[in-house]
Amino acid sequence: MKNNDWKDRFGVMYSTNPDFKYETNEEEELETLPKDKQLLRISLDKRNRGGKTVTLVTGFVGTKEDLSALGKLLKTKCGVGGSAKDNEIIVQGDFRQKVFELLKKEGYVKSRMI
Repeated sequence: MKNNDWKDRFGVMYSTNPDFKYETNEEEELETLPKDKQLLRISLDKRNRGGKTVTLVTGFVGTKEDLSALGKLLKTKCGVGGSAKDNEIIVQGDFRQKVFELLKKEGYVKSRMI
């Protein structure tokens, strides 16, 4: 059940309609697909990164917690930094082959390198 705090509705006018339901702009989180159904794409990216090279894993469908857990696993196994947000994982450096092998080992069989 969502938190129905009045502070979230600050600035909203009062409605006399008994059937009125206030809707927020929050997006519902998608349920995480099973590992064998995930279609992950691994690519190398240099754009808008100050000339630095990063390995980009896109196509993840699921919750933010599962995305960050997978991102943390990849970053620790590669021994580098990065981030996990907006359904993509960024691993600093060119680790495409290693990330591909790690994903296969974890059960993401439909992942592919671009």
